[in-house]
Amino acid sequence: MQNDVLISTEKLRDRMQAEGLDETVIKDCEQIMRIEFAEYHKQLKLRYEEHLTSIGTFHQQLEEVDVEDAATREGQLQLPKYDYSSSGREKFNEYSTTESSDDVEKQELDELSDEEEVSFFDTNECFGDPIVTCAAEVTSSNVSNRISGFNTNHCDAKIMDVELQPDYPNMLLHIPRRKKLPEPIEKEKGVSLWSMIKDNVGKDLTRVCLPVFFNEPLSSLQKCFEDLEYSDLLDQAYEYGKKGNSLMRILNVAAFAVSGYSSCDGRPCKPFNPLLGETYEADYPDKGIRFFAEKVSHHPMLIACHCEGRGWKFWGDSNLKSKFWGQSIQVDPVGVLTLEFDDGEIFQWSKVTTTIYNLILGKVYCNHHGTMNIRGNQQYSCKLKFKEQSLLDRNPRQVQGLVEDAKGTKVATLVGKWDDSMCCSFGDEVLKSKSSFLTENSTLLWARNKPPPDPTRYNLTSFAITLNEITSDLKGKLPPTDSRLRPDQRYLENGEYEKANSEKLRLERRQRMSRKLQENGWKPRWFRRDSEDGTFRYIGGYWEAREQMEWDDCMDIFGEF
Repeated sequence: MQNDVLISTEKLRDRMQAEGLDETVIKDCEQIMRIEFAEYHKQLKLRYEEHLTSIGTFHQQLEEVDVEDAATREGQLQLPKYDYSSSGREKFNEYSTTESSDDVEKQELDELSDEEEVSFFDTNECFGDPIVTCAAEVTSSNVSNRISGFNTNHCDAKIMDVELQPDYPNMLLHIPRRKKLPEPIEKEKGVSLWSMIKDNVGKDLTRVCLPVFFNEPLSSLQKCFEDLEYSDLLDQAYEYGKKGNSLMRILNVAAFAVSGYSSCDGRPCKPFNPLLGETYEADYPDKGIRFFAEKVSHHPMLIACHCEGRGWKFWGDSNLKSKFWGQSIQVDPVGVLTLEFDDGEIFQWSKVTTTIYNLILGKVYCNHHGTMNIRGNQQYSCKLKFKEQSLLDRNPRQVQGLVEDAKGTKVATLVGKWDDSMCCSFGDEVLKSKSSFLTENSTLLWARNKPPPDPTRYNLTSFAITLNEITSDLKGKLPPTDSRLRPDQRYLENGEYEKANSEKLRLERRQRMSRKLQENGWKPRWFRRDSEDGTFRYIGGYWEAREQMEWDDCMDIFGEF
């Protein structure tokens, strides 16, 4: 049985709207229908599995009867006894008078059972500490390979898991998304770096007009959402908190804070700088998250975002201060990120410094360095140290951290790499922060997803490839400010480089008017500061306006003046 069943409420909605029903009633009816359909799908799946089980049982009984009959006719068939074993079924089938698919169905049933079987271990046997609720052994080789950067001989990793409640409506609302970017229409041409470097050394990169060659087909708004690729870590953190395990909650939050950097690996191009008032929405029902971002200020350049998940909310604004030094770029993020769970626990942190090297000579690479303090309002806090890479460093991209309780006692240690994975250790296994590996009782919190099978020169992740796609459910429904409607970015994605350059220059000339527009009293449409110098907070109303297609108050920022 497949879980990716698609249902549509469009006809139901149209019929109820024709009857003049209230929008709230329509939404309630849609939700009721989805829940009922999900329950029906669940029961149907159970019946299907029972049917397979009964077939397997019947076939097993039939085999036993066949074996007994064959034994009485051993002289006639002249078959060795071992042919009736599981290894000799193929020979047995050659002598069957009627071929059947029962063998295949039983084999598929056995394989399904093997795949769904999970081994659980006693808490004390695994960690010797009551803070851990359960552990599942990691058997896949790719996970063990991912932690090889910090001595796998000392890290027999186990992965933590919690029983998340099945979200059947979200499973049924899965939206098919693309696996690769469109094939480029034009052949890409190189750009002379030397012709532009001499006039831009030491300047703020956000105010430098660069050719579209240096961009990837994503905006900074979409890059903000890319940090939510591993939002399932926050779902697990929420579930751990509900079970009273606050330590595992902050460890999952820390792993999430690190995971956002993994997509930076091998990304040689910069995202598009959004226009004032530019927005981006992302609705991923299969992940249980809904995200919205807006550029709320042109000078200083500020982006505000808000995301809602299963039992949590995440928001913040960011101002990137960057310097271009010819051979490298240093980016210092300014802003606070806030994560709030439905039970009232709040965590806040700021991002670390990013430096991009070898812009002129050698292979371009980036590194993140600095200290990230994750401050909680209840029992625990966490400090993560992103190690600055040196020329002789044999084990780069390391992240080391520790978790302390309210009394300042160290209760857990984290070790890993921002481009690979994060592990932790508890209680008596907590090591000194200078150690570069964990012990055999370490726990795998997060591991990076596999790269896409068809990479591009932008080296986008499989998740990033989906961000600029206009899926069938979005056509004609996006506001005129959404990043997916930005022409230069769309031309670049399609490989129409001449048009992309032309449109980028046009929009940047228009963007120069944004500072004057802001000085004349322009205000963000969907965000407001929570205080005079505070964080921009989402004021609501976007998703309601999207439902009604009310975009009259949204500027056509990508069009002509």
